[in-house]
Amino acid sequence: MTTVPSVSLHDGVTIPQLGLGTARLPDEETRRIVREALAVGYRFVDTAASYGNERGVGQGIADSGLPREEVFVSTKLRGRDQGYETAKAALRASLDRLGTDHVDLYLIHWPLPRLDRYVESWRAMEELLDEGLTRTIGVSNFLPEHLDRLAAASSTVPAVNQIECHPREPQLEQRADDARRGIVTESWSPLANGGELLQQPVLTGIAARHRRTPAQVVLRWHVQQGLVTFPKASSRGRLVENLDVFDFELDDEDMAGIATLADGTRVNGQYPDVWEEF
Repeated sequence: MTTVPSVSLHDGVTIPQLGLGTARLPDEETRRIVREALAVGYRFVDTAASYGNERGVGQGIADSGLPREEVFVSTKLRGRDQGYETAKAALRASLDRLGTDHVDLYLIHWPLPRLDRYVESWRAMEELLDEGLTRTIGVSNFLPEHLDRLAAASSTVPAVNQIECHPREPQLEQRADDARRGIVTESWSPLANGGELLQQPVLTGIAARHRRTPAQVVLRWHVQQGLVTFPKASSRGRLVENLDVFDFELDDEDMAGIATLADGTRVNGQYPDVWEEF
């Protein structure tokens, strides 16, 4: 069984560097996949209230028989629940669906600048942290200007910023800004939804040289740069494949080749300064 290294957050909490993503999966399928992922060695599951599958995540963890403390669980505050009181109630509702008394990481899913409630939501999350309902708190899809506002209103620095990141959109400036603040960057959609990206000759060539798959090359690109990531997978074979990226290394030529794929393409055109998710 593959041992996944952990990344230390600025508050001392550690998070497995590679986990399981669950976006756009229904409860029953999520339950099966989470159970299988934990059986093959995953110890980090990422979900969100807006995914509608927190119950399936919790059931999959329960099915696994693993002690709760061995599984790192993150979920997210959806847009319609932003606000001081509503954010507090939202986490308690998520905990009820997950069947647990705490999560390990709670995130604001999107900044939603037009709504302008992420600062008061952050104050609520600080209190949820103090109450022990989450072990650490962070944000998702936040730009430097959003992080600046949090810094002006609070001394609590987000532990992570979960952003779209892959070879098409490597997010170099945002990652550098996160690092400057002591924030760990997490990559969502790390394979850019697979498909066309994984067919690129640059990646297929690197994969052939390392006797790996293109997906493994891309996931290695993430972890080798210190990013935390959580690809989706629906089959046991793909779950095992995605986890098996810690025993080879990309060299400078490989990394330079992958850098040529950067063209700023986002998978769904979700730009945080205007994207609205409720």
